[in-house]
Amino acid sequence: MSRVLVPCHVKSTVALQVGDMRTSQGRPGVLVVDVTFPNVAPFEEITFKNYYTAFLSIRVRHHTPLHTPSKWVTCLRDHCLMPDPHSEEGAQEYVSLFKHQMLCDMSRVLELRLILRQPSPLWLSFTVEELQIYQQGPKSPSLTFPKWLSHPVSNEQPAPRLEGLPDPSRVSSEVQQMWALTEMIRASHTSTRIGRFDVDGCYDLNLLSYT
Repeated sequence: MSRVLVPCHVKSTVALQVGDMRTSQGRPGVLVVDVTFPNVAPFEEITFKNYYTAFLSIRVRHHTPLHTPSKWVTCLRDHCLMPDPHSEEGAQEYVSLFKHQMLCDMSRVLELRLILRQPSPLWLSFTVEELQIYQQGPKSPSLTFPKWLSHPVSNEQPAPRLEGLPDPSRVSSEVQQMWALTEMIRASHTSTRIGRFDVDGCYDLNLLSYT
């Protein structure tokens, strides 16, 4: 099934932490990335490249009727991107999240919020890169096949006879009869070779004298 990239605007990352990350006094905390969309469209897949983010949560704000305030709803909670936040495993992997993994409806989303967490003090920075969101593309036109191709004839069924041609079984029987008759004629012929001057098993001296 095809997919189409959804137009969106990724806002600057906002850090929620204590201290200054540029110094040893800074403590790792939480980053928030907001994504807005010019049009409401159903989401099928979210892809990105991880950069030392250990856990990811996603919240969305849906399109609502006029004069109805929209609320933030959690769709993904503490999804693990690094099995061990203190090691490199999963730190720079490409990640795909699909609609069936979400806890809420993703059909009419106005705004998307990624909440990134890294509890380990070993990494000075963490984020997600190459963020892309996809929706389902148009369905491919169905291909029509000929009836003989879509419903093949079973090998057990006899092949249809063509008009104007003899029955193959009858042709085979006649060929066998002709072959048997040929063998009988060949067996009836003498295999004894007649010599040039041989007469009743003896040589005629008169014939020999003229040679």
